[in-house]
Amino acid sequence: MKLAQTALLFILASGAGWAQTNAGELKPEAGLPFTMTTVSTFELPWRIAFLPDGRMLVTEKIGPIWLVSKDGEKIATVGNTPPVYWQGQSGMFGVFVSPKYASDQSIYLTYSEPGDYGGGLALARAKLTINGNNARLQNFEVLWHQMPKGKGGQEGAQVAFAPDGNSLFMTVGDRMRFTPAQDPNQPEGKVLHLTLDGKPAPDNPNFGKTGAASIPLIDPPTDTEAAKNAKVVSTYNFAGPNLTPAETWASGFRTPYGLAFSPSGELWEVEHGPRGGDELNHIEKGKNYGWPLVSFGNNYNGVPIPKPDSRPDLAMPAIYWVPVIAPGNLMFYTGKQTFPQWDGNGFISGLGTTSLNRIIFDGHGGAKPAERWNVGKRIRDVEEAPDGSLWLLEDANPGALIHVTPK
Repeated sequence: MKLAQTALLFILASGAGWAQTNAGELKPEAGLPFTMTTVSTFELPWRIAFLPDGRMLVTEKIGPIWLVSKDGEKIATVGNTPPVYWQGQSGMFGVFVSPKYASDQSIYLTYSEPGDYGGGLALARAKLTINGNNARLQNFEVLWHQMPKGKGGQEGAQVAFAPDGNSLFMTVGDRMRFTPAQDPNQPEGKVLHLTLDGKPAPDNPNFGKTGAASIPLIDPPTDTEAAKNAKVVSTYNFAGPNLTPAETWASGFRTPYGLAFSPSGELWEVEHGPRGGDELNHIEKGKNYGWPLVSFGNNYNGVPIPKPDSRPDLAMPAIYWVPVIAPGNLMFYTGKQTFPQWDGNGFISGLGTTSLNRIIFDGHGGAKPAERWNVGKRIRDVEEAPDGSLWLLEDANPGALIHVTPK
């Protein structure tokens, strides 16, 4: 009876037609239903973006952005890219083709912007100019800064454009600082909703309100040694003058590396848990997704975290993973000819599990795992080309650019 009540609670909390699932013990398939071909290699590649003509832009964590042919061959590095703070989990992150690209040739970048005490997540926009084999950025402008800057990874840095093409959503990780994810006056641990110019979107839950006064916060320890000693006061957890709740769409996230709209118009996010507890979440306006108050995982120092069913006021994940898959990204497949059997499905790349994971969505806030394929490489990104084939990026140095086609 208790198990039935818990399952019902999960369903009611998520609003989904499918019960919540632990996909962590899903075994890999015996074989691969596709062919993988390595075409090029990069230094710590992070993201792929496809231009309308099929050529790609590929980011490397250490800073460069490459123009790549539609066959996956390197053409040239893109000129006039910004300097990045490259250390640990920080560096150049995503490149995203504007929904207005046909008229203005704009692209968006997310990266760790150098500062006196480390780096801070930045969102920028520029015009991409391509002449033959030469490409460069023009009219470069930073639209949004995470302030103040500081050390600590888990930046998030994923962008998804709204289906109408008039705004964007961006993930900001908790930067390994825990408590800001629940502080409405700080951007860490949030999904932000911005105009294409980087301003707070007018339909945000707290649009027009101002932030509270800046206050220092006490962070939980981040490792076992610190746990034995006193708590650590973060010198970077202060609300900056340009940070207000007006930017926030949803809160309570840890390491949100994946963000994408489904074909039905739902916004979905995937993130790393601590020791266990990776999550796939259906993102809805104003909801709180729990971190660090609850998790299906435990702290790395062994301290347990209350489980999500202890807080029915917080949003539940549709799928969680114990043990983890260490997700790299999330995308939705819409190719009706190359892999027609997967049309409308989602794909999550796996880092620690060297996997590609297929997810089925019901279009009503529900999701369930399908296959997990062990592809033998840490997969940072998975993207769909205009021809419907898939391309993968390996998280390594050198890291492979892999073309996935039907067998």
